[in-house]
Parts: sequence; C-alpha cells; structure tokens
Amino acid sequence: MSSFLSSFFKKRSSAPVARDRLQILLAHERISVGDGKDDLLGQLHREIMEVIQRHVAVDKDKVQIKLDRGAHCSTLEIDVEVPGLTDAKSKAAKAPEASKA
Repeated sequence: MSSFLSSFFKKRSSAPVARDRLQILLAHERISVGDGKDDLLGQLHREIMEVIQRHVAVDKDKVQIKLDRGAHCSTLEIDVEVPGLTDAKSKAAKAPEASKA
C-alpha cells in the first residue's frame, strides 16, 4: 500500500522543478505587456542567484541575466563567471607552455 501511495508523492529533483517554474514565468512574460518585464527580470535574477549560490560561491556582479523578446520566442541568457573554473582553466593553459621550456 505504501508503494502505491509513494508513486503519487514522488519527490522531484530540483532541475525539472526549476525548468517548469521558468517556463511558467516566461509564458507569463509573453502574455504581459511591457511594464512587467523589469519586475520579471528582477524576480528571475533573485531566484536564479539563490539556486546558483546553493551550489557554487559566486559574486553577484559576475552573473548577467538578459531576457530578449522576439516575434516568435523569448530568449533568456544567463552568463555566470565561476571563480574556481576560471582559475583552473588559466592554470591548465599555462601548464603546457611551462613544460615546453
């Protein structure tokens, strides 16, 4: 009986939930007229920052979020500079140069 009930109350991972929320927000933004865009972008920025900061330590100034509205679709662009990955990439690029010398 408990397995039957658990099939109705499965816990979803955070990625599908976040994707669903984003789709709802974007659909709402497409319907709304101009004035709500700044508010939607601010809300998206806050929620995305919360999710990112749960997993990675990033500077708020290093996250850029842009929402473009086209005739047939809207585009959400998120640019996140992760400090550890940037440093590791530059060290990896310098390592082959040092071994050649």
